[in-house]
Amino acid sequence: MCSLTQQQAFRSHYSSALPSLRLLPAHRASGMAIRCQAEGQEPTPVPEKRTPVTPVTPPPPRTPKVSTKFSDVLAFSGPAPERINGRLAMVGFAAAMAVELARGDDLAVQLANGGIPWFVLTAAVFSAASLIPLFKGVTVQSKSDGVMTADAEMWNGRFAMLGLVALVLTEYLKGGPIV
Repeated sequence: MCSLTQQQAFRSHYSSALPSLRLLPAHRASGMAIRCQAEGQEPTPVPEKRTPVTPVTPPPPRTPKVSTKFSDVLAFSGPAPERINGRLAMVGFAAAMAVELARGDDLAVQLANGGIPWFVLTAAVFSAASLIPLFKGVTVQSKSDGVMTADAEMWNGRFAMLGLVALVLTEYLKGGPIV
């Protein structure tokens, strides 16, 4: 062990060669220390601080399994019914308003003049296009980003359904087209 006088002797011996040593306090907290060893003792090894070399990567997030059974996809609370109805309502409302503005026909006249085959064809195409990804296990939320999210599509479909009902009711009460 070193005594205080040995440390002072070291400091006074090297203070002329190293003027900055006079400015240092007697006890430094920087981790650098002077060690004196008694004769006959082995030096104690200083443990080295090591940092891990390999970065730790977090596990990938778990995605819940989506059922692709026909009964689950088309169930009352399943992902398909309201989406398909909403998509058909959006197309139907836009088409009904466009034909009404172009020709002046109300919705009943449009259906009587060949609108039913167009409705059946559109319903079949949109239903198949909506069901194929769901049967492959693709969720609607996984494909929604930006402005057109899954929730925005749901609300747009709901408003289109209400718009179609309001259009039919208004034309019925008025007795003809809105325009």
